[in-house]
Amino acid sequence: MQQEQPIVNASFPQAILHIDGDAFFTSVEQSMHPHLKGRPVVSGKERGIIACASYEAKALGIKRGVGLWEARKICPDLVVLPSDYESYSIYSKRMFEIMRRYTPAVEEYSIDEGFADITGLRRLHHMSYPDIAKKIQETICKELDLTVSVGLSLSKGLCKIASDYRKPHGFTAVRGRHIHLFLQRIPLEEVWGFGRNTVALLQKHGLHTAYDFVLRPSTWAQKMLGKPGLEIWHELRGVNLLPVTPNPKPANVCIGKGKTFTTPSADKEFVYAKLVRNVESAFIKLRRHKQRTKEIHVSLRFKDYNQLGLGARLNRATDSTQEVLPMVRELFEKVFRPGHEYRTTQIWLTRLESAESTQFDLFDDRLKIERFDRLAKTIDEINARFGKHKVCAGTALQIRDTPATARTELPWRKQNLLPGETDRQRLYLPRLNLKI
Repeated sequence: MQQEQPIVNASFPQAILHIDGDAFFTSVEQSMHPHLKGRPVVSGKERGIIACASYEAKALGIKRGVGLWEARKICPDLVVLPSDYESYSIYSKRMFEIMRRYTPAVEEYSIDEGFADITGLRRLHHMSYPDIAKKIQETICKELDLTVSVGLSLSKGLCKIASDYRKPHGFTAVRGRHIHLFLQRIPLEEVWGFGRNTVALLQKHGLHTAYDFVLRPSTWAQKMLGKPGLEIWHELRGVNLLPVTPNPKPANVCIGKGKTFTTPSADKEFVYAKLVRNVESAFIKLRRHKQRTKEIHVSLRFKDYNQLGLGARLNRATDSTQEVLPMVRELFEKVFRPGHEYRTTQIWLTRLESAESTQFDLFDDRLKIERFDRLAKTIDEINARFGKHKVCAGTALQIRDTPATARTELPWRKQNLLPGETDRQRLYLPRLNLKI
């Protein structure tokens, strides 16, 4: 017989909320294109698989990760759009700006979800904690014309589960004295931090709900799942061990660039050209942040999503694209498998260090290094004036020769520019497709 007394004998000793966008990408599309509301919409046309499905599409059984050909079999009238990440980013920033009107303690967890600490703000806003959370939800809906689901509770772990409890456009507040009742309704699969293997392990010990888990002693949780399991045990019991961190995560721990092809390819030179374009983009960002890299990693993803990768450490840190291209080619030759089709190339730059000061080793070719530096600076200046990749490696000719297909279609925003905008330079504003 499970005990029924409350785990916490208080309402909100602290108040943490989690806001999660409902089918965020397609909701943004429906906000910009009102005629799409109520229709099954998916994004991901450029990838050939669904990146996001609207709730109208989900109701038909269409889910993220499903191939477009399969989705069209389910719904011939499905609206398939290329992903417009630029507009999604704009809406995301505005959503977080609305959250910051009510509290400065906002943590951007991903592009479409975030945490906020509203503890102690009842007097300031003259509202209860649930009313503050609902006000944020209503403001986002009113100003951005898209819905979000909100969870409010004592810890991140609890409010993240709560935000998913009544999707879409749901609101769930879990007070301290009601935690034990709420957790009895939550299967282990829905606990934030529990993966498939963890759930299977706990089920073998007779656990089926989050409440079953928190009834076990903390020592048992730590013994079975280690420190992460102990943290989850406390979070589920309303102890907030994971504070909301408004400051962004440290940038440039590593820099990565990847590109998925519109059509998988077995053409060796084409795949290499795509990889070189990733390298150029990564080093542009590296120089912009005034850093250098001492280690590079190359990865090629097959059509079936398996991948191979290889890394190498450089003799010295550099920010020159041309200096590392011979090494990139060598890594590529070792990783590439003839006869296989590839869908993605990736490059990762790690072991970063500041480029503010340069120190040469005794046997470094200083003249060669300085030529590389001048070349990189000149290329950056030209591209800043005329557009990214206007000056680039000759391998890019392989990219330009690729035929246009339905999957190369640009998002609507990029096809409908405002006066004065260019393909590379646009106002940081969404554009609504309204018919008057």
